[in-house]
Amino acid sequence: MSLAPTQPEFELAHRTARLKSSLVRDILAAAAQPGMISFAGGLPAADLMPTLPLEVFANSALHQYGTSEGEPAYRSAVAEWIGSMGLEVSAEQVLALSGSQQGLDFAAKLFIDEGSPVLVEGPTYVAALQVFELFGADIASVPLGAEGPDLAAFEALLATRKPRCVYLIPCFQNPSGTCYSPAARTGIAELLDRYNVPLIEDEPYRSVALDVDHPMTPICALLKRAPWIYLGSFSKILWPGLRIAYLAAHPALLPHLVRLKQAADLHTQRPGQAAVAHWLAGGTQASDLGKLCSGYRLRRDAMQAALARHFGDIADWQTPRGGLFFWLRLRGELSATRAMLDKALAQGVAFMPGEAFFPDPQQGRQYLRLNYSRSTPEEMERGLATLAGCIRGA
Repeated sequence: MSLAPTQPEFELAHRTARLKSSLVRDILAAAAQPGMISFAGGLPAADLMPTLPLEVFANSALHQYGTSEGEPAYRSAVAEWIGSMGLEVSAEQVLALSGSQQGLDFAAKLFIDEGSPVLVEGPTYVAALQVFELFGADIASVPLGAEGPDLAAFEALLATRKPRCVYLIPCFQNPSGTCYSPAARTGIAELLDRYNVPLIEDEPYRSVALDVDHPMTPICALLKRAPWIYLGSFSKILWPGLRIAYLAAHPALLPHLVRLKQAADLHTQRPGQAAVAHWLAGGTQASDLGKLCSGYRLRRDAMQAALARHFGDIADWQTPRGGLFFWLRLRGELSATRAMLDKALAQGVAFMPGEAFFPDPQQGRQYLRLNYSRSTPEEMERGLATLAGCIRGA
């Protein structure tokens, strides 16, 4: 039987024409090949994660259906966790999620009609672009500097584009690694309040903080007028296979988000919620996160040293102060496109081309993202030497 694609004899929703495959997910299959050195994904290091209590998963009381909003113990523990970051919320403002990508899906359904203007950072998270484009958003990006977005450009886009919502990743932004300064956070909050534009603040990397000298106050905590959704995940610090995350939201948005959760997902898996709540309520957070960050700091420094040896004359970058990625800009006419990825894969190295992280892929031709969390120093040395040779050879 032939599996070749044929013209369907049925109609699909018009938005399926905008469905794009995620390049990150596509590369994971290639990166799993034996002998491949992968700098492509954002996979955390399993050897640095804490042990979760297995007895929680054997609790038969958790095998039945649960509430869409989440387990009471989980919601309370997450509310306290968010409060420790500087954003005071009640447990009733928290929803359990099956991964923070689910929260992006809910936010897109809440705010975006076909043609709705949306403002993001340039560059931004590739899977956010994927879901916003699916719902037909008209996406504009604000240039991102070392301390955060260009505030003058940000205000100009708020005034001219009148976005339905703004999507930002203030802590160790994916892919750039940028951590917003306190001044940038305050300035953005003031502008969002002035123009009354909802904020979607995404913080999956906040706890992977390696060298930061300020409190990283959530922008949502600084808002006085604008509504907000705050997304967080445990996938980078606990076990990503659990797919346990959360959102907290402004009271005006919460009822709509609860209904979206009910329509999409009866409930987030209960044993995982219980395990994370147990960890949040325990006394090992500081030591567990300290071990995690110490391990990542060593790996980050190893990649920094290898990059200096192999990319020092062809690229510029900032050493990330947290998160899982280096973001490089190639000099001159050098580029790191999908064609370059195919060439590197053929030589046993995977990376993420920068074009995937911009609404206009042409803006990203000179950029590439490199993950440092799962490679050994020896793999970094060999892989980066090979990758630099591919780029120079082109």
